[in-house]
Amino acid sequence: MPETPVAAPTPKKPAPAPVHRLVPSPAGRVHLVEQGRGPLVLLVHGFPESWYSWRHQLPALAAAGYRAVAMDVRGYGRSSKPAAVDTYRMLDLVADNVAVVEALGEESAVAVGHDWGATIAATSALTRPDVFRAVALLGVPYSPPGGPRPSEVFAGMSGEGEFYVAYFQQPGRAETEIEPDVRGWLAGFYAALSAGTMPGPGAPDPHFTGPGGTLREGFPAGPPPAWLSEEVLDFLTGEFERTGMTGALNRYRNMDRDWADLAGHAGAPIRQPSLFIAGALDPSLAWLADAVAAYPETLPGLRGSHLLEGCGHFVQQERPEQTNRLLLDWLAGLPA
Repeated sequence: MPETPVAAPTPKKPAPAPVHRLVPSPAGRVHLVEQGRGPLVLLVHGFPESWYSWRHQLPALAAAGYRAVAMDVRGYGRSSKPAAVDTYRMLDLVADNVAVVEALGEESAVAVGHDWGATIAATSALTRPDVFRAVALLGVPYSPPGGPRPSEVFAGMSGEGEFYVAYFQQPGRAETEIEPDVRGWLAGFYAALSAGTMPGPGAPDPHFTGPGGTLREGFPAGPPPAWLSEEVLDFLTGEFERTGMTGALNRYRNMDRDWADLAGHAGAPIRQPSLFIAGALDPSLAWLADAVAAYPETLPGLRGSHLLEGCGHFVQQERPEQTNRLLLDWLAGLPA
């Protein structure tokens, strides 16, 4: 019997204020911010971000009758930060997502992720379809597990310099660059990937270091992107000055382990209803174009693929109203 789309639930009274909570997880705890009542929508951030990256989506989802929950991924914010590098494997992060759903007393959720969060959300939907009934990916398309070993791919992408993922592999190396001036590094990184401030044609590619250099050397000089207010930068800087960068960077240091862990899912599609939103100016789409082109096979449940003109990588922060509208329209059409 075909699934029948249902309208988004309509709240009978204003959504309550957001609430911060700590819930148990396999690593110890997950910090989350919750707003609204209704079907659960789990929001998963990327690098280098936090639950705060979803500050525009939480009230919009809550007002539309959803239980919106933005979490700090393992290694970030007030969530646990295990010491061992190999405790940041993708399947560990999937287990954290499942633990959040269970701790909130729910049986299922819609997963929405940006950047690394998109990959975490996709893998959650792939490996736990019993829990994650739909998935929305922002910025980073779904690419099924399998193929060549990631470290070999990224090493091959480096020319005179190093591709940023390869640069992040050695523990302590990127930390030495970032941690003496977290605020300046974050501001440069966000500017490098945002519309209006990203490097133009002929400028150094911020995804690569110069020979023996640092990523920061390729960041643009000048004013911050329009979405990055002093208040936002203050918050994010404070989070990483308190926690350090190692937990966040350890996600990159497990890509070969993930490749081995997910070998049994090689080439597997995600069959649940899905959505893709990205900025048309996002430079990562250049080397991930094949993943988008493969969506008819890899995301057979795709119900919308949107490139936002004049938008860079940080979709939900650069274009919050447009992102919210696309998410809410998609959510309203999901089966009950």
